[in-house]
Amino acid sequence: MKLGHVALDGTKIKANASKHKAMSYERMEKRAAELEAEVERWLSAAEAADAEEDRAFGRDKSGEELPKWVADKKKRVEKIRAAKAELEAEAKAAAAAKAKAQAEERRQAEGRKKPGRPAAPPSEEPDPKAQKNFTDPESRIMKTKDGFIQGYNAQAAVDATAQVIVAHGLDAKQSDQHQLAPMADAIEANLGKKPTQLSADAGYCSDANLTAMEEREIDAYIAPGRAKHAGEGEGGGARVAAMRERIKAGGRSSPYRLRKQLPEPVFGQIKQARGFRQFLLRGVEKVANEWGLVCLAHNILKLAQGRTPSLAALATG
Repeated sequence: MKLGHVALDGTKIKANASKHKAMSYERMEKRAAELEAEVERWLSAAEAADAEEDRAFGRDKSGEELPKWVADKKKRVEKIRAAKAELEAEAKAAAAAKAKAQAEERRQAEGRKKPGRPAAPPSEEPDPKAQKNFTDPESRIMKTKDGFIQGYNAQAAVDATAQVIVAHGLDAKQSDQHQLAPMADAIEANLGKKPTQLSADAGYCSDANLTAMEEREIDAYIAPGRAKHAGEGEGGGARVAAMRERIKAGGRSSPYRLRKQLPEPVFGQIKQARGFRQFLLRGVEKVANEWGLVCLAHNILKLAQGRTPSLAALATG
């Protein structure tokens, strides 16, 4: 298989969990307190009833096991408390990573005058809207063109020659931006060679990603962000501005046009033709393996179709 142009894209796929089984960080504390108060009321009522029964029937007629409906409520509280602790740990880890990045930016900016106020230190408190799902805690609420789903973000790098998936990945993050360099490295790890060209949409574009493609000597065509001027938001930076001009100058003949022609039909074949719209397994590691099997099945079918002679060829042969 020739490895000339490769296009990268991501698609959101439902997890084996309902989004209605998720709870926000803000709601967790309130709900846990409500359940604990409810269990306490029941236990107090049970103790009062026990005391009344002891007076009426004697102390030897008692059962000490918790009723199932009380045990279920206590288990629910434990799950909520555990999910809340996980969100807090994730927020602290994210804050530490952001603080490290800010420190590196300050170190690089020493001696250069920078306008504006210094960035505020990152918060270690979770976003009140951050959510955890109790069925599959590693899945996340994902925004799609059809609304919100509880799911995962599946990645595929598709080659331009045979529409074969040459690398795949999966995680539970809404953004695609962090996936560009790992996917490019996965292509080389899988096939022993780098793609000559790589295209991707604006979700993958940043100065850091374009630098990574330059370092790997990959001719990248990645749509810039929507910022009007270099330096603004996600679309800013000298490399992003240069990429904007490069794609604009190429017009309809730019290799960037392949970005839609390659991955989107593959996702359509997987979801529409084969009906794969929801994972069966749970947990990011198991789901990533399941996505790998789906990609493998796609490749086997593609290769089989390429080797099977058409009816027209058989009729004229």
